[in-house]
Amino acid sequence: MKKSNSRRSFLKNISLASASALALSGCSLKELEKFFQKNFRTLSEKEKKQLIEELEAEYKEKYHKEFHLSDKPAMDGTLFGYALDISRCIGCRKCVYACVEENNQSREPQIHWIQVLQMEKEKGIDFVHSDVHYNPETVPEEGHFYLPVQCQQCRTPQCTTVCPVKATWQEPDGIVVVDYNWCIGCRYCMAACPYGARHFNWGKPEIPEEEINTEMHYLGNRPRMKGVVEKCTFCIQRVREGRYPACVEICPVGARKFGNLLDPNSEIRYILENKRVLVLKEELNTQPKFYYFFGV
Repeated sequence: MKKSNSRRSFLKNISLASASALALSGCSLKELEKFFQKNFRTLSEKEKKQLIEELEAEYKEKYHKEFHLSDKPAMDGTLFGYALDISRCIGCRKCVYACVEENNQSREPQIHWIQVLQMEKEKGIDFVHSDVHYNPETVPEEGHFYLPVQCQQCRTPQCTTVCPVKATWQEPDGIVVVDYNWCIGCRYCMAACPYGARHFNWGKPEIPEEEINTEMHYLGNRPRMKGVVEKCTFCIQRVREGRYPACVEICPVGARKFGNLLDPNSEIRYILENKRVLVLKEELNTQPKFYYFFGV
């Protein structure tokens, strides 16, 4: 007999025992409903609408602001890609903190989806001797260059294949997302990612009430909880509305480029066809859609 290892089958088999345990632990009915919520991809439009309304009300009660939580799907004919000009990046880290603010990343404990690595020009791209904690008086520092690293949005993402409960997957527009309500915190995806792009919430994420971004997407920048994994989503809440990711807009030297890989007239297609382009760890065949190039 074929055995089912899905989270839904597992929860069905232990539902009575789990419900009893949760009830004894003092969990409310609302918390029990959250525990048994279906995977976002399996929800009907009616169920999604109800879920969105409940979360907006929950966030309003917690942060005392009006929220807009989107569940907008991928657009047809779109495959998002990113390009970063290594010759322009000055290592200012403005992208890091714009990302924190836009995507409601925890301030305490601190989580950064973008890591900027300082490297020596003489050694080239050398991860072993790179420095993520560089702190000179001014940047760029002489004799060095900078390599920002974040989710590479792979065409063949290893992180999605190892998730035992299918809490993370690739959307039709190429964005790899996480259903935080479905994540069980096993961290298999973190072990599978060769770019260190996934981050685990060891503690309860804290965001100052006055700094919360109220424009959200269910699969993107809504507040996370303790015990789940999160990652860059190309600012899904922005790009599906026709805007650039926050890190692209904030870059003071124009080192970051973003666009539709399926559009032959897009800037990113021009870069791929006319510049010296590389991807990280090409030998692993993850086929990143995050490209590094030399503009000069």
